Amino acid sequence: MAEPQTVPQHAPLPSFWGATSRVRVRTLILLRWLAIFGQTVAVLFVRYGLEVEFPIGWAMAAIGVSVGLNLGLIAARRSQELAREWEAAAQLAYDAVQLAVLLALTGGLQNPFVFLFVAPVAVSATVLRPAVTAMLAALTFACVGAISVWRLPLPWPDGAAFVMPPLYQMGVAAAVLIGLGFTSVYAWRVAAEEERLNIALAAVQAVLAREQTLSALGGLAAAAAHELGTPLATIHLVAKEMARDMKPDDPRAEDLQLLVTQSERCRAILGQLSANRERGDVMIQRAPIRALLEEVVSPHEGLGASIVIDAKGTDALEVRRMPEIVHALGGIVENAVGFAQSRVDIEARWDAEHVEIAIRDDGPGFAPGVLGRLGEPYLTERDEEGRAGGLGLGFFISKTLLERTGAKLEVRNRRAPQTGALVKARWPRSAIEAPAL
Repeated sequence: MAEPQTVPQHAPLPSFWGATSRVRVRTLILLRWLAIFGQTVAVLFVRYGLEVEFPIGWAMAAIGVSVGLNLGLIAARRSQELAREWEAAAQLAYDAVQLAVLLALTGGLQNPFVFLFVAPVAVSATVLRPAVTAMLAALTFACVGAISVWRLPLPWPDGAAFVMPPLYQMGVAAAVLIGLGFTSVYAWRVAAEEERLNIALAAVQAVLAREQTLSALGGLAAAAAHELGTPLATIHLVAKEMARDMKPDDPRAEDLQLLVTQSERCRAILGQLSANRERGDVMIQRAPIRALLEEVVSPHEGLGASIVIDAKGTDALEVRRMPEIVHALGGIVENAVGFAQSRVDIEARWDAEHVEIAIRDDGPGFAPGVLGRLGEPYLTERDEEGRAGGLGLGFFISKTLLERTGAKLEVRNRRAPQTGALVKARWPRSAIEAPAL
């Protein structure tokens, strides 16, 4: 019973030159310092530890450019600011080109550190839009091709020559390219899932805040009634005394009588607010389980499908009226009504240990491709047969809220010959039963 909703219309993305990335300048600088440290240690160890001859001066010059870039960024930018997208892309592009220069000086594709080309593209995939990552990946591919042609020999001890067969070098290049593609796609997918979950969880928090605000309105009304009661009683008393002492033919008598009448009406309204608050406290704190289900169902009655409630248990059960349960079950019932052909059944069963609520509809049920992704905040679509083709944000919110109350969810299609979807929530009885009065 995925939520029937349309794809929202998103605002157009900002331009490449004006957009802000999701990475801070400080993070890019720190990553480059780590690269500088590792490159320096590797170059010095190979030259002086292994006593291998290669143009160390040019290699240290390439590393020195990175040092100068970092120092310039530290001086010019506040490290806690988010980097602009073009700036982050330019820095990652520089990192790829600088690595290509170092590798060209030390053997090109024969150098085992060639797989470090994956790092800038992976970082880009997590913090920049896919189009920018694709451009950076294309630049990296070009760097791999360049160092396969223009390179110095691989440094080797005692001046010996170590030359890999061309076919093996082609295999290394292919491995690097495949690794770039796989890593960038994987990092992008993980970042996209994280962003989607963050948006969905923010929606859950907004729902809970709204429910808590509505619950607090009764308290505000009672406080207002209490604070206004004393000055209103004083106004009423003074008006009555003035009306009593005034002659009937006095032109002000009618106005004073109106003031007395209206003050009495205000006192009656405040009394009702206080009484409703007391009744509201009881309703919010506890309710028979059938009354809770009727409250959940009431906004969705008369929308096309009949809703039947069946509540049976081993004894009488009153549950805590938690906003999470009311909102979550309401969302699931709304989905069921939206996909049902004619009927939605809500069944509550309980014993001494557990409470179980099942919601069934007689619609087409879930599409097969959805069942493996239940609970993920995807947008809902229908397939050609009218079945739910994805999961909505509403279902994700309902699932998250129910799990917060201690429920375990079972979501599946009904077994043939029956049709439709089934959502079943099961709690330990102690998790939702109202405490004894």
